[in-house]
Amino acid sequence: MTAPTPSLVIVGRPNVGKSSLFNRLTGTRRSIVTNEPGITRDRIYGIAEWRGHSLEVVDTGGIVPDDKALIPREILRQARVAIDNAALLVLVVDSQAGITPLDEELARLLRATGKSFVVAVNKVDTQRQEVQAAAFHALGAPVFPISAEHGSGVDDLLDFALDRLATKGIAAEEAEDEAVEVAIVGRPNVGKSTLLNLLAGEERSIVSPEPGTTRDTVDTEVRHDGRLYRFVDTAGIRKKGKTKLIAEKLSVVMARKSLERAHVALLVVDSAQGITQGDATIAAYAQRSGCGVIIVMNKWDLAVEAAQASAERSAAAAHPREKKKSPAEKSPAPFDKGKLLLDYEKLVREKLKFLSYAPVTFLSAKTGERVEKLYPLIQQAAEAHRRRVPTPELNRWLKQVDLQRGTTPKARPVKIYYITQATTRPPTFLLFTNQKRPLHFSYERFLENQLRAKFDFTGTPVRLIQRLRKRGERTRGAA
Repeated sequence: MTAPTPSLVIVGRPNVGKSSLFNRLTGTRRSIVTNEPGITRDRIYGIAEWRGHSLEVVDTGGIVPDDKALIPREILRQARVAIDNAALLVLVVDSQAGITPLDEELARLLRATGKSFVVAVNKVDTQRQEVQAAAFHALGAPVFPISAEHGSGVDDLLDFALDRLATKGIAAEEAEDEAVEVAIVGRPNVGKSTLLNLLAGEERSIVSPEPGTTRDTVDTEVRHDGRLYRFVDTAGIRKKGKTKLIAEKLSVVMARKSLERAHVALLVVDSAQGITQGDATIAAYAQRSGCGVIIVMNKWDLAVEAAQASAERSAAAAHPREKKKSPAEKSPAPFDKGKLLLDYEKLVREKLKFLSYAPVTFLSAKTGERVEKLYPLIQQAAEAHRRRVPTPELNRWLKQVDLQRGTTPKARPVKIYYITQATTRPPTFLLFTNQKRPLHFSYERFLENQLRAKFDFTGTPVRLIQRLRKRGERTRGAA
């Protein structure tokens, strides 16, 4: 195992440019940047590479220590978790605003932690502003005038960080094993952040009854049974017409981009509400992205309670004149949870037919019920997503397939001369056929089902690319 990467934690009051600095240091656009204050709420993690060395960079939400509202209070708690694990703290301030009482209070808070910290005076774009930045030495820490937007002064900040953290001579090393990228997606308030916290074993994402609490995508690495997983908690995806704030629109875009880089997506659905049109839309996003998919029916405990209460009301209505019994005499018929689960799964399959390959699991992220079933499903889907079948094995399989089973009586007989796997993630196969037009979608589905039955592509989409035969082209020989 490689040594833990030193952590550089960015803190400050709202709207001073913390996320802009994070994006500048990591060379990404992971944190949302707008003029709206309070965009970043959870801890966002990234890696800065500088002069052959690695630094972990953590972006935190804007801190308002005395604010008692739920979201600011949770932001402060999340920031303190990051501060506790920090090797160096960077207090970001606004050069144009000067030293504010909140800046002074945050400086006192950082000194009380006993951690080393520096002051990054942001929005310094001219020499005159650089002179004004000297006033921030009053906060009692080294001062670095920077422009997170344009990048000036950031190199001096990174040089100081490397020197202070004694990382010189320690080259950045690649991870020993590749992490399985898992995107947690779904509508707002279906329990995505609660599920992440349960899988991570810590409160990594802010959880509140307020829909849309998560805005940035939140990365969390978890090692389970010797395997490394990187979970990405994404913002709840709503219909375009219902997203009004710029930050909310951007967070939905970033959630969809997380699907594109994921190996597996956990599509989280509220079991008590059932599959909605919004769930189906997000499922279609996941399918089109090409990642593996697992349908996670969360809040299963609430769905069971509701079904059980409904069954008791129905039984009472069917026998209204039955003599009331004492509690000791009552012996209600046992509620069949197994049958309820099977009935629910049929409904899920009916509404998400295009995800027939995706496993369905029922759990409660709040109570932890049935969550132990999730990791084996993630690993199964991830392995299927990267599975490569040797070409000789594919063509041996092809010889055993009755290619005329999937055709209609009037269709031209299909001959597939050769098949090879072009790529993985998702598994994509190239077919050389005798057809001059694309195969009918029903025939492609037939071939896909045959492939799945033989090679177990559970949890991942399978794509077929047909090489159309041109007039006069010679074939490679019948399969």
